[in-house]
Amino acid sequence: MNLARRITLIGGAAVLASGFAVALPAEPAAAHGGFTFPATRTYACYQDGLEGGNGGSLNPQNPMCQEALEYSSYPFWNWFGNLISDAGDRHREIIPNGKLCGPTEEFDAFNRPGDWPATQVQSGDTVTFEHNAWARHPGTFTQYITKDGWDPSQPLGWDDLEPAPFDEVTDPPLREGGVEGAEYYWQATLPEKSGRHVIYSIWERSDSPEAFYNCSDVVFDGSGGGGGEDDTQAPTAPGAPSAGAVTDGSAELSWGAASDDVGVTGYEVHDAATGEVVATTSGGTSATVSGLQAETSYSFYVVALDAAGNASSPSPEVSVTTGSGGSGGGPAECTVDYSIANEWSGGYTANVSMTNEGDSALQDWSVAWDFADGSTVTNGWSAQFAQEGTRVTASNTDWNGDVAAGASVSFGFNAENGGSAAEPTAFEVNGETCTAS
Repeated sequence: MNLARRITLIGGAAVLASGFAVALPAEPAAAHGGFTFPATRTYACYQDGLEGGNGGSLNPQNPMCQEALEYSSYPFWNWFGNLISDAGDRHREIIPNGKLCGPTEEFDAFNRPGDWPATQVQSGDTVTFEHNAWARHPGTFTQYITKDGWDPSQPLGWDDLEPAPFDEVTDPPLREGGVEGAEYYWQATLPEKSGRHVIYSIWERSDSPEAFYNCSDVVFDGSGGGGGEDDTQAPTAPGAPSAGAVTDGSAELSWGAASDDVGVTGYEVHDAATGEVVATTSGGTSATVSGLQAETSYSFYVVALDAAGNASSPSPEVSVTTGSGGSGGGPAECTVDYSIANEWSGGYTANVSMTNEGDSALQDWSVAWDFADGSTVTNGWSAQFAQEGTRVTASNTDWNGDVAAGASVSFGFNAENGGSAAEPTAFEVNGETCTAS
């Protein structure tokens, strides 16, 4: 399995003689989200366990991950559920020093100091943060970094963090096709640091008192670290790219991460016909190529770069054909998947996914349905909502209005009602009847 990023097992690796064999649960015990870049401790250990395992078993090679698995397999399979449900902006009040990385008993093993798997980053770089969205919630992501001179041999405390966050974003955009499915993403500039640090993240929901906590171990290479003039080894070739949403003028591409003896610092997407660089990233493994011509075939490949400027061999090529550039008006066929994600007394959370089953791209979409249970939408995400009586219409935002043929778009909302939630059975997309799955 390809990692979302190059995660270095800095603590060393000792293969367990007997190994761990842990059965994958039928479904996650809780589903919310966590960073895949920079990888949280729980996600990095989950990936390490799968890489060392066989047939879905967990056999981590990093010693810290091994100890955590001996304590419990729960936070491995539930790496996206490190939360306190009633935090209510009381983070420093309810989480004691030494428990920041795992504030509940299930995740306590991840508070231990040691050489956890770490993501290699460059000081001062602007990177794309990627946070998996197992369940979509409105709210604010706040990121802190450890101070210079903090003691990594001790459990993380509040005073180990810089007093002000270096990054904060509210309701960032959401996209499909991340390394673990749908993900929030945004640009962030890393602070000027060197060596090993911890990025501490708090995701505080705006629709409930629930908050999520994650530690991402990183190693800053400074202005190149070991990747200066003496670094002559190029990264490995990136994995084969795949195409996500393709419109009349753009194509979303993603690919498997390359690896390097020091660290991959970015990727270039090239037009295979001309060799021209058409998109770049500063560590991310996805990019959108824009400025394309409608109804035209293109081929692209990806090259990885390191801090010394060494370039990898090109990845395999991916071919795409852009859409016709029509004005939309309703796909020939479509499918809507509507599901109740969470339910409580007097309300619930619902997730909706609409798939364009037609032969051409859909632009400026709307999905409409009628509530049969007296529900009222209170807030939502990844769509604009309007309700008149029982009739609800969700329409695209300014960043997800194009849905390529065969592609999907997802959104969600919270609603109030006076009883049990009932899933609608009939939907319309741009005024056309659409199949409910």
